[in-house]
Amino acid sequence: MSFSSKLKTIFIAIFISGLTIAIILNPKESLDASLRGLTIWWEVVFPSLLPFFIVSELLIGFGVVRFIGVLLEPLMRPVFRVPGVGGFVWAMGMASGNPAGAKLTARMRQEKQLTKIQAERLVSFTSSSNPLFIFGAVAVGFFDKPSLGILLAAAHYLGNLCVGLTMRFYGKSDGTFKNGKKRLFPSPSQAFKELHSTRVNETRPLGKMLGDAVISSIQTLLMIGGFIILFSVFNKILAIIHVTQLIGIVFSGALSLFHIASDLSVPLITGIFEITLGNQLVSETNASLLEKVMIASFILAFGGLSIQAQVASILADTDIRFKPFFIARILQGIYSSIIAFLLFKPIYLNLESFNTSELPVMLMKHGPGLAKVYWEMIVQSGPLITIISLLFYIFLYSKRNVFTKTS
Repeated sequence: MSFSSKLKTIFIAIFISGLTIAIILNPKESLDASLRGLTIWWEVVFPSLLPFFIVSELLIGFGVVRFIGVLLEPLMRPVFRVPGVGGFVWAMGMASGNPAGAKLTARMRQEKQLTKIQAERLVSFTSSSNPLFIFGAVAVGFFDKPSLGILLAAAHYLGNLCVGLTMRFYGKSDGTFKNGKKRLFPSPSQAFKELHSTRVNETRPLGKMLGDAVISSIQTLLMIGGFIILFSVFNKILAIIHVTQLIGIVFSGALSLFHIASDLSVPLITGIFEITLGNQLVSETNASLLEKVMIASFILAFGGLSIQAQVASILADTDIRFKPFFIARILQGIYSSIIAFLLFKPIYLNLESFNTSELPVMLMKHGPGLAKVYWEMIVQSGPLITIISLLFYIFLYSKRNVFTKTS
């Protein structure tokens, strides 16, 4: 046993023991933080991600993903050096938010539709925040500026694209899944053949497929909920023992090099651990709006260690390494901050200065405010959706166990 391994064991033991003692010494604060994490998961994360997870499982089972993969092959392979199924993962990742991209990438890898290197490339740029979260929670809820959502979303998803273009150079050339003949255009007939063969080879009846999709999706969401609660408490403990403030002093020096207000150092540290609270603190500082947008864009792109822990747990079931994903999050944070800086005037300031009597501008400017309505709908109906889904999961899980024992 090496000295570094022993040192790592000692460090982990001290860290976990210290965290436990801190929680015991601060029971009220720990409970409040735990309830806050549970509320986020209960009201928003579970009801917003569950439909996407279930539908994704069914699309994979029925071969629709293979169908899409063949059609997108001429685009995804030359641009990002991943198979066409990566286009489906990318779209679902952007639509549903973290950690859907990682879950679907892991599933594609388990089905041998991706090589290890291709999966590491794909997961690096399919991690993104939900558009509803960007427009509803951050732009409207925290900043109270609906049109700011357009800038934040543009910076975020363009940052994703830049990461994908960068990570195409990661790893050696991999021809394992390449066809012998390169296609310049999609082949609908070949796509339909793949769709049909996948459906025919799927032996599970529809009821079994649906049950498996529900159980798998809810198990993943339960794991995600655990991480959200854990990191919410962890973040609160760091603030109580003033570790966040100490690290913030170091970060304030780094921010001053880029002429960014030092007041944003603590919100940045908080956002590195937990994305929601970090963005809320950013919106409450006295820094200029441009500086706050740049830091908020970095936090949205980095995703927070809470989300990264969720991704690491999902990838642990495969041979996909976490390190490339982590490096890609830093890259996306940098890219998104730069893009937010460059687009602040042409997108946000120019949009604000337009004559609001012009109908198209009014739609662009106040259209993102509709996200607030959807956001409030999810928050209000989320707990009911969650409890019904959990009861359905318990019913399916217990029924399956009873059937397994009797057979």
